[in-house]
Amino acid sequence: MKLTTLTTLLAALAFTARAELKLPAIIGDNMVLQQKQTNPLWGWDKPGTEVTVTFAGQTKSGKAGADGKWTVKLDPVPANAKPATISIKGSSAKEIKNVLVGEVWICSGQSNMQWSVQSSWDSDLEIATAKYPNIRLITVPNVGTQEPQQDFKGAWAECTPQNVGGFSAVGFFYGRVLHNILDVPVGLINNAWGGSAAEAWVNRGELEEDPRFKLLMENTKANEARLTSAAAKQKYEADLAAWKQQADQAKQVGKAFTIRAPAAPDAWLRGNARPGNIYNGALLPTIGYGIKGAIWYQGESNASRAYEYASLFPFMIQNWRNEWKQGDFSFYWVQLADFMAEKTDAEQATASQWAELRESQTKTQNAIKNGGQAVIIDLGEANDIHPKNKRDVAERLARWALVKDYGMKLPYRSPEFKSAEFAGTKAIVTLDTFGSSLRTVDVSDVKGFVICGEDKKWAWATAKIIGKDKVEVSAPAVAKPVAVRYAWSDNPVCNLFTTDGLPVTPFRSDDFEMLTKPKP
Repeated sequence: MKLTTLTTLLAALAFTARAELKLPAIIGDNMVLQQKQTNPLWGWDKPGTEVTVTFAGQTKSGKAGADGKWTVKLDPVPANAKPATISIKGSSAKEIKNVLVGEVWICSGQSNMQWSVQSSWDSDLEIATAKYPNIRLITVPNVGTQEPQQDFKGAWAECTPQNVGGFSAVGFFYGRVLHNILDVPVGLINNAWGGSAAEAWVNRGELEEDPRFKLLMENTKANEARLTSAAAKQKYEADLAAWKQQADQAKQVGKAFTIRAPAAPDAWLRGNARPGNIYNGALLPTIGYGIKGAIWYQGESNASRAYEYASLFPFMIQNWRNEWKQGDFSFYWVQLADFMAEKTDAEQATASQWAELRESQTKTQNAIKNGGQAVIIDLGEANDIHPKNKRDVAERLARWALVKDYGMKLPYRSPEFKSAEFAGTKAIVTLDTFGSSLRTVDVSDVKGFVICGEDKKWAWATAKIIGKDKVEVSAPAVAKPVAVRYAWSDNPVCNLFTTDGLPVTPFRSDDFEMLTKPKP
C-alpha cells in the first residue's frame, strides 16, 4: 500500500510539472452521454485551477485538487441524436465534438464477450450493413496490474463497416437491438479480456477483507511469492534455454517446431487471473462514467471453482456498483453454453463442473437486484468453447433490458425450477415459465432429464409435458426417485423450451454436495 501511495504521488507531481488541461480517453469526441441521469465528467489540470464545463445550456465548475484531478457533474438531459459540443476551460481550453445522448452499456467478461464481429456467423453481412453513426464504440486495452490506472489508450468512434469487425460481437449486436428498437443513440464500452477470472475484475482490497475468499487470497499470495522467487527465475531461464535448443535443433533438420516458449514467471503477475489486475488496469479508468448498465459473458475460467463463484460473482457485481456510485445499475449476464463431448453414461454426465457453474450463475439472480441471466444451453458448440452464434446470445440479453429497463412487454426470462414432488415411481417437476408454456423442439420426446433414488445413482429418465409448466419424470431403473436434474452436464442433450423460444434453465432439485466445494 505504501508503494502504491508513493507511485501515485510521484505521478501526480510529474503531472503537475507539465500541467495542462487533460481529459481521459473515456471522455472525448464521439462519446455518448447517458440520458436522464447525472453524468460525471473529469480530467486533470494544474492543482487549484478552476475548470468550467459548458454543455446543453448548462455550465458547471470544479477545482483541480492536489493531485490535479477535477470533476463536474452534468445535469440529466434527454436523448439527443443531434451532435453537440462540450466546451471545457481550465489552464487551457478544449472542445469535445460530435457528442450524443442516449444509452450507454459496459460490455465485459472473457473471450466470448471479446469475440469479434468478424469471427462470428454471417460476419460478411453483419459488417457490410453496420452503418450506424449513432452507435458509438470504444475498446479498453487489456492491461493487468496491481497499480491503479487512471486512463487508457483508446477513443470513441462512430460504428462503421470499417471498424465494427474487431469489436465485441455480443456487444455490437446487443447495442444494435437497443438502437433499432428505442431509436436513440447507443454507446458501447468494450473492456472484455479472454480467459479472465472473475477475481481479477474485483478491487483486491475488498476481496482480502471478506472471509469467504480467504482460501482464494491465501493461494494468491502463495503464488505471488513463488513467482517472484529466485528459484522461479532460475527455472524459467533453464526452461527457456532448453526450449531454444530444441527449436534450433528442429530448424537444423528442417522439422516444424510448434512447442510454445515457456511462460515467464511474471506472466501471471501481469495477467488476467491475479485478483485486482483487470480492475486496476481496465475497469478503473472507466468507473464513474455515466452508464445504464453492464452485460457480462464470463465463467469458463472459474468453472473449477463453481462453488466459490456463487459468492464471488454477486460480490463482484456489488463491488462494481459500490465503486461506480450510481446505485444498483442493471447487470445482465450469459449463462455458460453447452460445450465438450456429449456423455452417454448418466453418472459421468452429471459429474459436471460446468453444470455447477451454471447453477451459481442462476443463483446470482436471487443474490442481487436488477440482474438477469440469458440462458444459451442450445447455442454452444461441442468442439469450440467460442460458439459463433453471437447474435442470438445478444438478443436474449437485450430482452432483459427491453423489459426491465425500457418497459416493453416481451418474453425475456427462461423457465426456472420451482419444485419437485415425488410419489411412487414418478417425479412431478413444476417450472416457473413466467407466463409462457412448455414445448419441445427437434423431437416430440422430452430429452435431458435424469433421476436417482436414495443410492444417488443417476439414470436417464423418460419425461413428458403434462401442463403448461409441469413435466412428469420416471425411469425403470429407479423405483423410488428422490432427486431429479435437467440439462445437468457439460454438453447436455436437452430440448425443453417455451412456446416463445427460450430454453429451460438447467437445474437440479437436490442439494447433494458439489464437486467444486473446497475440501477441508
